[in-house]
Amino acid sequence: MQKRSSIVKMEEKTGRSGALCFVTVRHEISQNGQIALSEDHDIVYREDPQKGRTSPAPMPAPQEAEFSETIQPDPVTLFRYSALTFNGHRIHYDVDYARQVEGYEGLVFHGPLTATLLVDLGRRMVGKTPKRFSFRGLAPIAGNAPFQIQGRPEGHSMALWARRADGAMAMQADAVF
Repeated sequence: MQKRSSIVKMEEKTGRSGALCFVTVRHEISQNGQIALSEDHDIVYREDPQKGRTSPAPMPAPQEAEFSETIQPDPVTLFRYSALTFNGHRIHYDVDYARQVEGYEGLVFHGPLTATLLVDLGRRMVGKTPKRFSFRGLAPIAGNAPFQIQGRPEGHSMALWARRADGAMAMQADAVF
């Protein structure tokens, strides 16, 4: 098997929190010259936060979950996931850097790990693997406060989301079965 990753798009924008750079990376996994899996990974890079600037209020998570599980972040899990995914960003393992340089309240929980927890929750609730899964990060999960992964069925699909301890929606996802 071969994996090929390429940047397919870069776009600079200004958002509620300042300057942003959106980068789309396409990952293609192939075997014997045939693509078996293709994924577009959208990554958002933001400018360093300005001292004294307040962050915009995050969107609240839905109240009508039919199922929910609590996740307790811990530094060891974040470090291991960083190693597993070759992600060397210090916000996931250096709490002083995350707080003092990036302005988070503590270590930042990995977005892809949150998405993995959500798709697994949907899989366990339905009893089969989804045909399609998409997700979007909306607000970071930082610090060691527990958060919930939640969802509800919607026809042949499932709405899934991650709810931070403060009630904000950290991630929304959709799984089609």
